[in-house]
Amino acid sequence: MTGTAVARFTADDYRARLERAARAAEDAGLAGLLVAPGPDLVWLTGYAPTAITERLTVLILAAGQDPVLVVPTLEAPDAAKAPGAPALTLRDWTDGKGPYATAAALLDAAGRLGVSDNTWAMHLLGLQNALPGSSYASFTEALPMLRAVKDAAELELLAAAGAAADQAFEEIRTVRFAGRRESDLARDLAGLLRRSGHEQVDFTIVASGPNGADPHHEVGDRVIEPGDMVVLDFGGLKDGYGSDTSRTVHVGEPTEEERRVHDLVREAQEAGFRAVRPGVACQEVDRAARAVIADAGYGEYFIHRTGHGIGVTTHEPPYMIEGEEQPLVPGMCFSVEPGIYLPGRFGVRIEDIVTVTEDGGRRLNDTTRELVIVD
Repeated sequence: MTGTAVARFTADDYRARLERAARAAEDAGLAGLLVAPGPDLVWLTGYAPTAITERLTVLILAAGQDPVLVVPTLEAPDAAKAPGAPALTLRDWTDGKGPYATAAALLDAAGRLGVSDNTWAMHLLGLQNALPGSSYASFTEALPMLRAVKDAAELELLAAAGAAADQAFEEIRTVRFAGRRESDLARDLAGLLRRSGHEQVDFTIVASGPNGADPHHEVGDRVIEPGDMVVLDFGGLKDGYGSDTSRTVHVGEPTEEERRVHDLVREAQEAGFRAVRPGVACQEVDRAARAVIADAGYGEYFIHRTGHGIGVTTHEPPYMIEGEEQPLVPGMCFSVEPGIYLPGRFGVRIEDIVTVTEDGGRRLNDTTRELVIVD
Protein backbone atom coordinates (compact mmCIF):
# COMPACT_ATOMS: atom_id res chain seq x y z
CA MET A 1 0.00 0.00 0.00
CA THR A 2 1.39 3.36 -0.95
CA GLY A 3 1.21 6.59 1.02
CA THR A 4 -1.10 8.36 -1.44
CA ALA A 5 -4.30 7.80 0.53
CA VAL A 6 -2.97 8.56 3.98
CA ALA A 7 -1.96 12.06 2.90
CA ARG A 8 -5.65 12.89 2.53
CA PHE A 9 -6.24 12.51 6.27
CA THR A 10 -4.95 14.69 9.10
CA ALA A 11 -3.50 13.88 12.49
CA ASP A 12 -6.90 14.77 13.96
CA ASP A 13 -8.57 12.20 11.70
CA TYR A 14 -6.23 9.50 12.96
CA ARG A 15 -6.63 10.64 16.56
CA ALA A 16 -10.41 10.24 16.18
CA ARG A 17 -9.94 6.75 14.73
CA LEU A 18 -7.66 5.74 17.58
CA GLU A 19 -10.22 6.99 20.10
CA ARG A 20 -12.96 5.11 18.24
CA ALA A 21 -10.89 1.91 18.36
CA ALA A 22 -10.19 2.35 22.07
CA ARG A 23 -13.91 2.79 22.79
CA ALA A 24 -14.77 -0.25 20.67
CA ALA A 25 -12.19 -2.32 22.55
CA GLU A 26 -13.60 -1.25 25.90
CA ASP A 27 -17.15 -2.02 24.76
CA ALA A 28 -15.96 -5.48 23.68
CA GLY A 29 -14.44 -6.15 27.09
CA LEU A 30 -10.85 -6.04 25.83
CA ALA A 31 -7.92 -4.80 27.89
CA GLY A 32 -6.21 -3.52 24.76
CA LEU A 33 -5.47 -3.91 21.08
CA LEU A 34 -2.37 -5.09 19.23
CA VAL A 35 -2.20 -3.85 15.65
CA ALA A 36 0.47 -5.21 13.33
CA PRO A 37 1.48 -3.72 9.95
CA GLY A 38 -1.38 -4.03 7.48
CA PRO A 39 -4.67 -2.35 6.67
CA ASP A 40 -5.70 -1.78 10.30
CA LEU A 41 -2.43 -0.02 11.10
CA VAL A 42 -2.73 2.16 7.99
CA TRP A 43 -6.32 3.05 8.83
CA LEU A 44 -5.48 3.91 12.44
CA THR A 45 -2.17 5.73 11.94
CA GLY A 46 -1.40 6.26 8.26
CA TYR A 47 1.81 4.23 8.75
CA ALA A 48 2.75 1.53 6.25
CA PRO A 49 6.29 0.17 6.80
CA THR A 50 8.28 -0.08 3.58
CA ALA A 51 8.85 -3.76 4.38
CA ILE A 52 7.05 -6.11 6.75
CA THR A 53 9.80 -8.21 8.30
CA GLU A 54 10.63 -10.40 11.27
CA ARG A 55 11.26 -7.27 13.33
CA LEU A 56 8.30 -6.46 15.57
CA THR A 57 6.21 -3.41 14.73
CA VAL A 58 3.00 -3.12 16.73
CA LEU A 59 0.55 -0.41 17.73
CA ILE A 60 -0.65 -0.84 21.31
CA LEU A 61 -3.94 0.60 22.44
CA ALA A 62 -4.37 -0.17 26.12
CA ALA A 63 -6.90 1.09 28.63
CA GLY A 64 -5.77 4.18 30.52
CA GLN A 65 -2.76 5.08 28.37
CA ASP A 66 -1.99 6.95 25.18
CA PRO A 67 -1.50 4.95 21.96
CA VAL A 68 2.04 3.62 21.60
CA LEU A 69 3.69 2.47 18.37
CA VAL A 70 6.52 0.03 19.06
CA VAL A 71 8.97 0.04 16.13
CA PRO A 72 12.49 -1.12 15.33
CA THR A 73 14.96 1.75 15.87
CA LEU A 74 16.05 1.67 12.23
CA GLU A 75 12.43 2.29 11.15
CA ALA A 76 11.60 4.95 13.77
CA PRO A 77 12.41 7.92 11.47
CA ASP A 78 9.87 6.71 8.89
CA ALA A 79 7.25 6.02 11.56
CA ALA A 80 7.72 9.55 12.94
CA LYS A 81 6.74 10.94 9.52
CA ALA A 82 3.42 9.11 9.37
CA PRO A 83 0.43 11.47 9.26
CA GLY A 84 -0.96 9.95 12.43
CA ALA A 85 2.33 10.15 14.34
CA PRO A 86 1.34 13.29 16.32
CA ALA A 87 -1.38 11.22 17.97
CA LEU A 88 1.10 8.51 19.02
CA THR A 89 3.95 7.86 21.40
CA LEU A 90 6.82 6.12 19.59
CA ARG A 91 8.75 3.46 21.49
CA ASP A 92 11.69 2.01 19.56
CA TRP A 93 13.79 -1.06 20.19
CA THR A 94 17.21 -2.04 18.86
CA ASP A 95 18.42 -5.32 17.42
CA GLY A 96 19.68 -7.57 20.17
CA LYS A 97 17.11 -6.29 22.64
CA GLY A 98 13.87 -8.14 23.35
CA PRO A 99 11.02 -6.38 21.52
CA TYR A 100 8.35 -8.51 23.21
CA ALA A 101 9.38 -7.38 26.68
CA THR A 102 9.14 -3.77 25.47
CA ALA A 103 5.59 -4.36 24.22
CA ALA A 104 4.55 -6.51 27.17
CA ALA A 105 5.44 -3.76 29.65
CA LEU A 106 2.66 -1.68 28.14
CA LEU A 107 -0.05 -4.31 28.53
CA ASP A 108 -2.14 -5.99 31.21
CA ALA A 109 -0.51 -9.36 31.80
CA ALA A 110 -3.86 -10.94 32.63
CA GLY A 111 -6.01 -9.18 30.07
CA ARG A 112 -7.86 -10.28 26.96
CA LEU A 113 -6.39 -8.53 23.94
CA GLY A 114 -7.64 -7.94 20.42
CA VAL A 115 -5.13 -8.77 17.70
CA SER A 116 -5.26 -7.60 14.09
CA ASP A 117 -5.98 -10.50 11.77
CA ASN A 118 -2.73 -10.35 9.82
CA THR A 119 -0.39 -10.43 12.84
CA TRP A 120 2.44 -12.87 12.22
CA ALA A 121 2.21 -16.03 14.32
CA MET A 122 5.82 -15.62 15.48
CA HIS A 123 5.02 -12.20 16.93
CA LEU A 124 1.81 -13.33 18.61
CA LEU A 125 3.63 -16.31 20.13
CA GLY A 126 6.42 -14.00 21.31
CA LEU A 127 3.90 -11.76 23.03
CA GLN A 128 2.16 -14.77 24.57
CA ASN A 129 5.45 -15.93 26.04
CA ALA A 130 6.04 -12.47 27.49
CA LEU A 131 2.47 -12.28 28.83
CA PRO A 132 1.64 -15.86 29.90
CA GLY A 133 -1.59 -14.82 31.63
CA SER A 134 -3.07 -13.02 28.63
CA SER A 135 -5.60 -14.25 26.09
CA TYR A 136 -6.32 -13.13 22.53
CA ALA A 137 -9.11 -12.59 20.04
CA SER A 138 -8.83 -11.64 16.38
CA PHE A 139 -10.32 -8.37 15.19
CA THR A 140 -12.75 -10.28 12.98
CA GLU A 141 -14.00 -12.09 16.07
CA ALA A 142 -13.97 -9.22 18.57
CA LEU A 143 -14.22 -6.00 16.50
CA PRO A 144 -15.63 -6.93 13.08
CA MET A 145 -17.25 -3.52 12.55
CA LEU A 146 -14.25 -1.38 13.52
CA ARG A 147 -13.65 -0.04 10.00
CA ALA A 148 -17.11 -0.79 8.58
CA VAL A 149 -18.73 2.67 8.85
CA LYS A 150 -16.99 5.14 6.53
CA ASP A 151 -16.87 8.89 7.02
CA ALA A 152 -17.54 11.42 4.26
CA ALA A 153 -13.93 11.55 3.08
CA GLU A 154 -13.71 7.76 2.88
CA LEU A 155 -16.97 7.58 0.95
CA GLU A 156 -15.59 10.10 -1.52
CA LEU A 157 -12.50 7.95 -2.07
CA LEU A 158 -14.58 4.79 -2.49
CA ALA A 159 -16.84 6.55 -4.99
CA ALA A 160 -13.80 7.68 -6.98
CA ALA A 161 -12.40 4.15 -6.98
CA GLY A 162 -15.75 2.82 -8.19
CA ALA A 163 -15.90 5.40 -10.96
CA ALA A 164 -12.38 4.47 -12.06
CA ALA A 165 -13.32 0.78 -12.23
CA ASP A 166 -16.43 1.73 -14.22
CA GLN A 167 -14.23 3.55 -16.72
CA ALA A 168 -12.09 0.43 -17.08
CA PHE A 169 -15.20 -1.59 -17.95
CA GLU A 170 -16.41 0.98 -20.46
CA GLU A 171 -13.07 0.71 -22.23
CA ILE A 172 -12.64 -3.06 -22.07
CA ARG A 173 -16.07 -3.68 -23.58
CA THR A 174 -14.94 -1.95 -26.79
CA VAL A 175 -11.99 -4.27 -27.47
CA ARG A 176 -12.11 -7.55 -29.36
CA PHE A 177 -12.66 -10.62 -27.18
CA ALA A 178 -12.96 -13.46 -29.72
CA GLY A 179 -9.64 -15.08 -30.58
CA ARG A 180 -7.81 -13.64 -27.59
CA ARG A 181 -6.70 -15.43 -24.44
CA GLU A 182 -8.22 -14.76 -21.03
CA SER A 183 -4.77 -13.67 -19.85
CA ASP A 184 -4.66 -11.03 -22.61
CA LEU A 185 -7.92 -9.47 -21.44
CA ALA A 186 -6.83 -9.67 -17.79
CA ARG A 187 -3.65 -7.81 -18.65
CA ASP A 188 -5.68 -5.19 -20.49
CA LEU A 189 -7.96 -4.75 -17.48
CA ALA A 190 -5.02 -4.36 -15.12
CA GLY A 191 -3.55 -1.70 -17.37
CA LEU A 192 -6.85 0.16 -17.53
CA LEU A 193 -7.17 0.14 -13.75
CA ARG A 194 -3.67 1.55 -13.35
CA ARG A 195 -4.32 4.17 -16.01
CA SER A 196 -7.42 5.23 -14.07
CA GLY A 197 -5.31 5.87 -10.97
CA HIS A 198 -5.22 2.51 -9.18
CA GLU A 199 -1.89 2.06 -7.45
CA GLN A 200 -2.68 -1.57 -6.69
CA VAL A 201 -4.54 -4.15 -8.79
CA ASP A 202 -5.81 -6.97 -6.58
CA PHE A 203 -7.56 -9.16 -9.15
CA THR A 204 -8.65 -9.29 -12.78
CA ILE A 205 -10.85 -12.33 -13.31
CA VAL A 206 -11.68 -13.11 -16.92
CA ALA A 207 -13.69 -16.35 -16.92
CA SER A 208 -14.89 -17.40 -20.38
CA GLY A 209 -17.29 -20.12 -21.39
CA PRO A 210 -17.21 -23.05 -18.94
CA ASN A 211 -14.60 -21.25 -16.83
CA GLY A 212 -17.33 -18.79 -15.87
CA ALA A 213 -18.86 -21.47 -13.66
CA ASP A 214 -15.87 -21.05 -11.29
CA PRO A 215 -16.43 -17.82 -9.30
CA HIS A 216 -12.71 -17.44 -8.50
CA HIS A 217 -11.34 -18.74 -11.79
CA GLU A 218 -7.63 -18.11 -12.28
CA VAL A 219 -7.11 -16.63 -15.70
CA GLY A 220 -5.29 -18.86 -18.12
CA ASP A 221 -4.55 -19.29 -21.80
CA ARG A 222 -8.00 -20.40 -22.88
CA VAL A 223 -8.86 -18.67 -26.14
CA ILE A 224 -12.19 -16.85 -25.97
CA GLU A 225 -14.59 -18.02 -28.67
CA PRO A 226 -17.72 -16.65 -30.34
CA GLY A 227 -20.71 -17.75 -28.29
CA ASP A 228 -18.87 -17.51 -24.94
CA MET A 229 -20.33 -15.87 -21.89
CA VAL A 230 -17.47 -14.05 -20.12
CA VAL A 231 -17.48 -13.04 -16.44
CA LEU A 232 -15.30 -10.00 -15.69
CA ASP A 233 -14.50 -9.29 -12.02
CA PHE A 234 -11.80 -6.77 -11.22
CA GLY A 235 -10.64 -4.27 -8.65
CA GLY A 236 -7.88 -2.93 -6.46
CA LEU A 237 -6.90 0.18 -4.53
CA LYS A 238 -7.10 3.75 -5.79
CA ASP A 239 -5.72 6.31 -3.34
CA GLY A 240 -5.79 3.58 -0.73
CA TYR A 241 -9.47 2.64 -1.07
CA GLY A 242 -10.98 -0.30 -2.87
CA SER A 243 -12.86 -0.92 -6.06
CA ASP A 244 -14.55 -4.20 -6.97
CA THR A 245 -17.06 -4.72 -9.76
CA SER A 246 -18.32 -7.58 -11.90
CA ARG A 247 -20.08 -7.56 -15.23
CA THR A 248 -20.85 -10.44 -17.57
CA VAL A 249 -20.57 -9.96 -21.32
CA HIS A 250 -21.32 -12.22 -24.28
CA VAL A 251 -19.28 -12.72 -27.43
CA GLY A 252 -21.85 -12.36 -30.18
CA GLU A 253 -25.55 -13.05 -29.77
CA PRO A 254 -26.54 -15.09 -26.68
CA THR A 255 -28.94 -18.00 -26.62
CA GLU A 256 -32.36 -17.57 -25.08
CA GLU A 257 -31.24 -19.50 -21.99
CA GLU A 258 -28.10 -17.39 -21.55
CA ARG A 259 -30.11 -14.20 -21.76
CA ARG A 260 -32.70 -15.58 -19.33
CA VAL A 261 -30.04 -16.52 -16.76
CA HIS A 262 -28.38 -13.12 -17.08
CA ASP A 263 -31.70 -11.35 -16.63
CA LEU A 264 -32.38 -13.47 -13.55
CA VAL A 265 -29.05 -12.49 -11.96
CA ARG A 266 -29.75 -8.85 -12.80
CA GLU A 267 -33.14 -9.10 -11.06
CA ALA A 268 -31.49 -10.75 -8.04
CA GLN A 269 -28.86 -8.04 -7.88
CA GLU A 270 -31.57 -5.38 -8.00
CA ALA A 271 -33.51 -7.15 -5.23
CA GLY A 272 -30.40 -7.23 -3.04
CA PHE A 273 -29.79 -3.54 -3.64
CA ARG A 274 -33.42 -2.65 -2.87
CA ALA A 275 -33.15 -4.49 0.46
CA VAL A 276 -30.43 -2.08 1.65
CA ARG A 277 -31.57 0.41 4.28
CA PRO A 278 -30.51 1.35 7.83
CA GLY A 279 -31.44 -1.12 10.55
CA VAL A 280 -31.88 -4.09 8.21
CA ALA A 281 -29.74 -7.11 9.10
CA CYS A 282 -26.94 -7.94 6.64
CA GLN A 283 -28.49 -11.34 6.04
CA GLU A 284 -31.61 -9.73 4.59
CA VAL A 285 -29.61 -8.48 1.61
CA ASP A 286 -28.48 -12.04 0.96
CA ARG A 287 -32.00 -13.39 1.44
CA ALA A 288 -33.51 -10.88 -1.00
CA ALA A 289 -31.05 -11.68 -3.78
CA ARG A 290 -31.04 -15.43 -3.13
CA ALA A 291 -34.84 -15.70 -3.13
CA VAL A 292 -35.05 -14.46 -6.72
CA ILE A 293 -32.60 -17.10 -7.91
CA ALA A 294 -34.06 -19.89 -5.77
CA ASP A 295 -37.62 -19.16 -6.85
CA ALA A 296 -36.55 -19.54 -10.47
CA GLY A 297 -35.09 -22.99 -9.75
CA TYR A 298 -31.39 -22.07 -9.77
CA GLY A 299 -30.79 -21.90 -6.02
CA GLU A 300 -28.20 -24.68 -5.98
CA TYR A 301 -26.12 -22.76 -8.52
CA PHE A 302 -25.72 -19.64 -6.37
CA ILE A 303 -22.76 -20.91 -4.37
CA HIS A 304 -21.32 -17.94 -2.47
CA ARG A 305 -22.40 -15.10 -0.18
CA THR A 306 -24.11 -12.09 -1.72
CA GLY A 307 -21.53 -9.57 -0.59
CA HIS A 308 -18.56 -8.39 1.44
CA GLY A 309 -17.44 -5.13 2.93
CA ILE A 310 -14.86 -2.91 1.24
CA GLY A 311 -12.65 -0.06 2.36
CA VAL A 312 -8.87 0.02 2.74
CA THR A 313 -9.04 -3.61 1.63
CA THR A 314 -11.21 -5.07 -1.11
CA HIS A 315 -12.67 -7.71 1.24
CA GLU A 316 -13.57 -6.97 4.85
CA PRO A 317 -16.58 -7.10 7.21
CA PRO A 318 -19.53 -6.83 7.06
CA TYR A 319 -20.63 -9.86 5.02
CA MET A 320 -24.00 -10.25 3.34
CA ILE A 321 -24.70 -13.85 4.26
CA GLU A 322 -27.32 -15.90 6.10
CA GLY A 323 -26.68 -15.77 9.85
CA GLU A 324 -25.12 -12.28 9.87
CA GLU A 325 -27.50 -10.25 12.02
CA GLN A 326 -25.38 -7.09 12.18
CA PRO A 327 -27.73 -4.21 11.28
CA LEU A 328 -26.82 -1.96 8.39
CA VAL A 329 -25.65 1.53 9.37
CA PRO A 330 -25.31 4.62 7.16
CA GLY A 331 -21.75 4.74 5.86
CA MET A 332 -21.27 0.98 5.54
CA CYS A 333 -19.99 -0.05 2.10
CA PHE A 334 -20.20 -3.53 0.62
CA SER A 335 -20.71 -5.48 -2.58
CA VAL A 336 -23.99 -6.89 -3.82
CA GLU A 337 -22.96 -9.65 -6.22
CA PRO A 338 -25.27 -12.60 -6.78
CA GLY A 339 -24.38 -15.16 -9.42
CA ILE A 340 -25.45 -18.34 -11.15
CA TYR A 341 -22.82 -20.92 -12.08
CA LEU A 342 -23.74 -23.84 -14.34
CA PRO A 343 -20.89 -26.40 -14.21
CA GLY A 344 -19.25 -27.13 -17.52
CA ARG A 345 -21.34 -24.49 -19.30
CA PHE A 346 -21.18 -20.85 -18.19
CA GLY A 347 -21.60 -18.45 -15.29
CA VAL A 348 -23.07 -15.02 -14.68
CA ARG A 349 -22.23 -12.50 -11.93
CA ILE A 350 -23.20 -8.85 -11.56
CA GLU A 351 -21.61 -6.79 -8.80
CA ASP A 352 -21.88 -3.24 -7.55
CA ILE A 353 -20.42 -1.62 -4.46
CA VAL A 354 -23.24 -0.11 -2.41
CA THR A 355 -23.15 2.32 0.51
CA VAL A 356 -25.91 2.61 3.08
CA THR A 357 -27.57 6.05 3.18
CA GLU A 358 -29.99 7.55 5.68
CA ASP A 359 -32.98 6.15 3.80
CA GLY A 360 -31.70 3.32 1.61
CA GLY A 361 -28.63 2.60 -0.46
CA ARG A 362 -26.51 4.22 -3.16
CA ARG A 363 -24.58 2.38 -5.84
CA LEU A 364 -20.93 3.30 -6.36
CA ASN A 365 -20.88 1.54 -9.74
CA ASP A 366 -22.99 2.90 -12.57
CA THR A 367 -22.17 0.89 -15.70
CA THR A 368 -25.04 -0.93 -17.37
CA ARG A 369 -26.23 -4.12 -15.75
CA GLU A 370 -27.81 -5.29 -19.01
CA LEU A 371 -26.08 -8.05 -20.95
CA VAL A 372 -23.36 -6.40 -23.05
CA ILE A 373 -22.56 -7.91 -26.45
CA VAL A 374 -18.87 -7.80 -27.42
CA ASP A 375 -16.99 -8.84 -30.55
